[in-house]
Amino acid sequence: MSSHNGTEVKPADPVLRSASIASSEMNSEIEKVNTVSNANGNTKVFKIFVGYDPREDLAYEVCRYSIMKRASIPVEVIPIVQSDLRKKGLYWRERGATESTEFSFSRFLTPYLAGFDGLAMFVDCDFLYLADIKELTDLIDESCAIMCVPHDYTPKESTKMDGVVQTVYPRKNWSSMVIYNCCHPKNKILTPELVNTQTGAFFHRFTWLDDHEIGSIPFVWNFLVGHNQVDENDPKTSPKAIHYTTGGPWFEAWKNCDFADLWLNEAEEYKKGLKLT
Repeated sequence: MSSHNGTEVKPADPVLRSASIASSEMNSEIEKVNTVSNANGNTKVFKIFVGYDPREDLAYEVCRYSIMKRASIPVEVIPIVQSDLRKKGLYWRERGATESTEFSFSRFLTPYLAGFDGLAMFVDCDFLYLADIKELTDLIDESCAIMCVPHDYTPKESTKMDGVVQTVYPRKNWSSMVIYNCCHPKNKILTPELVNTQTGAFFHRFTWLDDHEIGSIPFVWNFLVGHNQVDENDPKTSPKAIHYTTGGPWFEAWKNCDFADLWLNEAEEYKKGLKLT
């Protein structure tokens, strides 16, 4: 993959699906190779791993588009595709009854796929970014092993998305967007062997970490549709990244959900860009 200035960015691992999954290449004018400064003043591409599920291909593309379009720093968006991980022998566990997506567990391979180096982010594909990712990276505290939005969330619905069962557990949705300090000693245990054998409770509750190693990000970066609310008198409540956690307008049952218009407009813009390439 290359940027508009000719700089080449190599994927973190060849097992990861190319960023041109359904659209070949994003519009060249918004293909950016962005960088994040580390503590030594060096710069690296900020890798963003996005969970991919074939049922939500368009959601992935729009999520990626929304990130790249607004990014003022060099980023690389990389889909995590279960079938590719299986081909490379990195993922072999059977899918459980409570796994609503193909990346329920593979998301925790993020530090491994990033080579246990630097900073990297995982995010579900059902996000729409409304702000520059640089604003998020400016919040990073590298003393933390991970950073996320510590939601207090209990879903009201019994099903979500295209009819899958909604599950309730402690720290639900914390793992839907996580910034990893990939070289943190505690994260070195996140190997394929562990990801393929440990329980969902172990991972989604971040039980390999002490609480003080989990940094907090403002909820506006993981704004849960139907749960979080905008206070018109408080600009700090305006979402910077919308999470269609129960289902987005790419599903028929959720085509009229809150903030559907924003996603549909972004999707239309993305599709128009494809016709020009």
